[in-house]
Order: sequence, then structure tokens, then C-alpha cells
Amino acid sequence: MAPVTKREATGRRPDAPLRAVPAAGNEMGEMSDRIAMLTMMVRIRAFEMKLAELVRNLAIKGTFHPSVGQEAVAAGVCAALRPDDYITSNHRGHGHALAKGADMNRMMAELFGRHTGYCKGKGGSMHIADLELGMLGCNGIVGGGMGITAGAALSAKLRGTDQVSVGFFGDGGANAGITHESMNLAAAWQLPAIFICENNQYALSMPIAKAVAMPDIALRAAGYGMPGEVVDGNDVLAVWAATGRAVDRARRGGGPTLLECKTYRWLQHSLRVKGPDRPAEEEAAWKAKCPIDRLRKELTREQLLDDAGFAALDAAAANEVEDAVAFAMASPEPPLEEIEMDVYAGGFIE
Repeated sequence: MAPVTKREATGRRPDAPLRAVPAAGNEMGEMSDRIAMLTMMVRIRAFEMKLAELVRNLAIKGTFHPSVGQEAVAAGVCAALRPDDYITSNHRGHGHALAKGADMNRMMAELFGRHTGYCKGKGGSMHIADLELGMLGCNGIVGGGMGITAGAALSAKLRGTDQVSVGFFGDGGANAGITHESMNLAAAWQLPAIFICENNQYALSMPIAKAVAMPDIALRAAGYGMPGEVVDGNDVLAVWAATGRAVDRARRGGGPTLLECKTYRWLQHSLRVKGPDRPAEEEAAWKAKCPIDRLRKELTREQLLDDAGFAALDAAAANEVEDAVAFAMASPEPPLEEIEMDVYAGGFIE
């Protein structure tokens, strides 16, 4: 059993390969992979900042739970996965879905409650899923996806594939009973599961230091009998590298891993629930570690990206989001005759 480790993200590391698919030594491949991760983070932020505007203007009813500031976790983890691998998410899951390949038009339509959405406009922000992508669903229950994570990993093991199952949960979900049970079973059965604790420092309003006695949630891995690792969750390359190590181990039959990605959410818990104000100096310190800015600066230093190139990425993301809004607004609402459909498998039960 490997010990819990911490890795400081200070530029390139010899144990952090910067390419996922291209062969080693392919500098163009290295650049395109990092550009792809930067692009994904920009797309996630553009999507969620637009959602914040739409929710505040009441164009979208209800609420959503933003992950602005946490984009490196979704982008880095999913960049290390294959299309046939599985992920489960939580209530703060738009970035996870996009990074796994979800269609932005269908996501936006779902948030607008339109029939072209992923759940035909009936599920909303916390229930986006696409089984063809291995995206087994976001989940409004804290820790609710963890049993599905373990179940998908068990399925892969029983079927003899080398697929892996990844479960995202927050620091609040780390204390849910189903999270403990799922990690314990995954370790006991040596399942190809990777548990990603996206520690953004707060539950709704409770700071992590008041909810957990130990400094690192990843320390719990030893109690389950699996490796644990603390990762700088604002460094997309560190997240990618750590996930890659866990994926390789799982595919070889080595069992599960717990990764704790320390990050910070910039906005409130949700756009309809305002928690207490957080210390201004704390927010400023974390915003100075913006994951998008960090990778952009690295690429700029290496002369792989200039201001015009980043502006083009930013503009493309903004245009994609506006197109998604237009698609959603032009889509029909769910027809009344389908009100009882999809409530139960096989139709409405008398």
C-alpha cells in the first residue's frame, strides 16, 4: 500500500508527462494536449459565467451550483481518461460533464427546461447524464454518486475490461456514509475505481477546518487500504499526472486510489443560496492561483501561446456558449402528454 503523498506544482515535474496520446518526444503533441486542457477550462468557465448571468436574470428558473475556479480538476481528470471510462458527478457537475464530452447545446437546453435537453428538460442542472459518453450522471444527493462509481468499477472487473470508474465528490461528501462504504468495498474487492475529492474548502458555508479534524482527506486512504495523494487542484497538469498514475494502476488490476484535489470555488454555494461572506484576503489569494491563468502563463513563457491565441480561444468559447443559449431558447418545452413518461422504468405505474 502506497503512502499518502503531496506534490508541489511548480512548473514541469519529471513524473508528470505532458502528453496523453501522442508519443513521447512529440513536442507538437505536448503542446496540443496542454492547449486542449486550457481550451476545456475556458469553455467550462464561459459556460458557468453565462449560467450565472441567466439565473440572476431569471431567464433560467431555479438555481445552479457553480464550479468557477475549480476547472482544473474536471479538465485534468477527464483528459487522463478514455472515452469508454466512466465518471459520476455531484451537484456541482457541469465541468465534469463538459470535460467528459457532453454536448453544450443539450446541457444548456436542459437548464432551460427544454425538450432537447439531456433529460428532456425534466432533470435540470443536477441530473445531467450521457451513458454513451460514460457520464453516469450528476447527483443532487451529497455523496450519492459514490455507490454508482463502485458499481461501475465492479461491472468493469466482472466483464474483464480494463475500464476505470471515476467518482467526483466534495469535501462535504467525504463525510457521507456511502462514500466510506464505497471506498471500503472498492479496496476490499480491488476495483478499478478512482475517487476524486474536489476539496474546494467549503460545504454550503462550513469551512473544511471546522468539519474535518485531519489536515488532508487523502490521509483516510490508508484506513481503506488504498493509496492516497494530495494534489494541487489548481494545476491542471498536476491533476492530469496524478490521475494518470491512478488510472494506470487501476487498469493493471492494482485497485482503487483516493486523490484529494485542493481547490477553491469563487462564487457562492449556489446562485440562490448566499452563505456568509468569506474573508476577502482568502478569496484574493485563491483567485491569484487561477488555474486558467497558470496554464496560460506557462504556455506563454514557452512561446506556445500568445495574447492573440488566447483571445481566440476565449472568443470561441463565448461564441459556443451564445450558440448554446440560442439553441436552448429555440427548443420546445416538454409536451404535456409526456408528463408521466420517464417517471418509472416502463412507464407510469398504476
